[in-house]
Amino acid sequence: MSAPAFAASSRDGQLRGERAEGFYDHDRRLLHTLCLLLDDREPEPIGVQPLGPHQVRFTAVHRYPRDRTDDPTLIVERVRTAGDGETITLRNIGMLGRRLRVELVAASDLADIADVKRGHRRPVVRCTAAPASLAWSSPAGRARIRVLSGPEPETSGGPEGGTLTWSRVVLRPGECWTVQLCVDGSAIPTPPGHPVAPTDPAPWNDPVIESDRRLKRLVRRGLADLSALRLADPQRRTTEGSEDQFIAAGCPWYLTLFGRDSIWSARMMLPLGTDLARGTLWSLARRQGRVHEHYREEAPGRILHELRPAEAQHGHGLLLPASYYGSVDATPLFVTLLVEAWQWGLPDKDVDALLPYAERAMAWVVATSKRDEGGLLRYYPRAGGLRHQSWKDSDDAVRDAEGRHIEPPLALCEVQGYAYEAAMGLARLQHSRGRYEAAQRLLVWAASLRKRFSEAFWIPARNGPAPRYVAIAVGHDLSPVSGPASNMGQLLSTGILDPEGSADVAAWLAHPDLNSGWGLRSRSAAVPGFNPLSYHGGSVWTHDTAIAVQGLCAAGHHEEASALVDGLLDAASHFSYRMPELYAGDARTEDSPAPLAYPAACRPQGWSAASGVAVLSALLGLKPDITRQTLCVNPVPRWPMTVREIVLAGRGLTVQVDKDGEARISGLPEGWRVTHS
Repeated sequence: MSAPAFAASSRDGQLRGERAEGFYDHDRRLLHTLCLLLDDREPEPIGVQPLGPHQVRFTAVHRYPRDRTDDPTLIVERVRTAGDGETITLRNIGMLGRRLRVELVAASDLADIADVKRGHRRPVVRCTAAPASLAWSSPAGRARIRVLSGPEPETSGGPEGGTLTWSRVVLRPGECWTVQLCVDGSAIPTPPGHPVAPTDPAPWNDPVIESDRRLKRLVRRGLADLSALRLADPQRRTTEGSEDQFIAAGCPWYLTLFGRDSIWSARMMLPLGTDLARGTLWSLARRQGRVHEHYREEAPGRILHELRPAEAQHGHGLLLPASYYGSVDATPLFVTLLVEAWQWGLPDKDVDALLPYAERAMAWVVATSKRDEGGLLRYYPRAGGLRHQSWKDSDDAVRDAEGRHIEPPLALCEVQGYAYEAAMGLARLQHSRGRYEAAQRLLVWAASLRKRFSEAFWIPARNGPAPRYVAIAVGHDLSPVSGPASNMGQLLSTGILDPEGSADVAAWLAHPDLNSGWGLRSRSAAVPGFNPLSYHGGSVWTHDTAIAVQGLCAAGHHEEASALVDGLLDAASHFSYRMPELYAGDARTEDSPAPLAYPAACRPQGWSAASGVAVLSALLGLKPDITRQTLCVNPVPRWPMTVREIVLAGRGLTVQVDKDGEARISGLPEGWRVTHS
């Protein structure tokens, strides 16, 4: 893949119009069929080799029944490149000359990605033939496949598809035959202001890591996938400086700007530079809510949830507009991303220019909490929109300890933590800019939220590793939703928990009911309704585990953090270190099989790919303070490593940690010093 384009096929490289197969660009399937035939037969596949996130090579052989040997004599190679097309090469490695007929059968439905995801089959679009090309056009889009180089084919079109045919290909021993094909197209009309493929390099440093082999491979694979997931904002109003780049949520379903996902990816990547955070912040700031609009769920100050080329029907009554604001968490997370980017050294000109957007976002958070009788940040979905509006957004995402679905409006525990963290961080930023009264108002509001959280969210436990746990949510009558879930792990780094509360949460995260041995389950295995292969009811989410690790490390619970890290890294080895969005939460035992990816999981996926950097940073224990010009370093023992090109205030650092957790830092910016907690 190469955002916003990708190609999906079975392992033999043939596109047969099945499931999600095809070439895609900007949420539109350009081709769903591209089937290669040699002498009216499909080649026999023998291998597939990824050549990077954007390219793959499929290798096959073509056999001749009358040959006296079983050895293959004709090799077929197809190198497919996302956003481009493919090159087909036939190699005669035998001792005899070969003559054959080569045919490519192509068809398209020009379907929207939302229709593909829900399995809704669109009728095939009529194909039009032209010299060396085939084309499709409908009210929704257009597509074309054409021969860029190589022999010119015969072409034919029709209502069911078209063909490119080379009827007389002659190959002497040792000869090759090659054609290069281009696949292009777009939605109709072209969506204005929709993200585009970037032209600048990736906006982060490439670190040099000497560490646990698994962690090193997870980071390296994640960075390669993140590079392929990059998009750029065409609404940037100046040609000065680099593009505003951000990370798309995931392939294949979410190759676009997603407020929550793009923010989390940028947050996780901050130790490698602030340019990705800057691009993400500006891309979202330009689309910040300005008016009250019911269908889009837009409101002044609210941060975008999802940007699509057009309105889409997602099935089960879910109809979403192209610009949709239905998330409760993207807005406080936007504020925290600016605060953390400032701490890591985002230039003052960007901090000051983005500050008004963060203040408007925080105003939406405060105003929304005032609607609630308990003063909590709650979501109020419209009919036909997303029912649940935080990262667990499936219809059955919130269940109680009896397995019953709990309906909104709901105040989720992690969202209160996000809001508290945003208020405290923004107050500190405002104070640094001399905005003392505004900062004080936020501090008072945050203290009140922390108190209300403590009173409303804790549930006594009849049995378990700690006497209480944090409810996943509080209902409209302020009743807590029972049943331990992973959400409480995302509270640890927000500051909303006191040390005793952090210890209780850490104990629950380490317990086998939540820690599967491969990562953190989204729901406790001990409660009814647990399903290890459900979307949010027991599966393991890579980013959720990484965020819990960050919080455990920050709160000093190193043993619990190390157990989750080991499980996550062992799971990564079974996925070739390309972590899926989520995978099965089955318990790990001595003879258990490898973890299984959720069938419809995105892979690569933004915050999953960034999770390796998040875990690396958590184990290093780095926390900058721009106002005091100090870098707090609190590494986790048992994870010796050396990492070069960590970026602080524009300078590349080298961090060395020994097995006892002792750290040495070199390359600090002028005036900065190291502290230890």
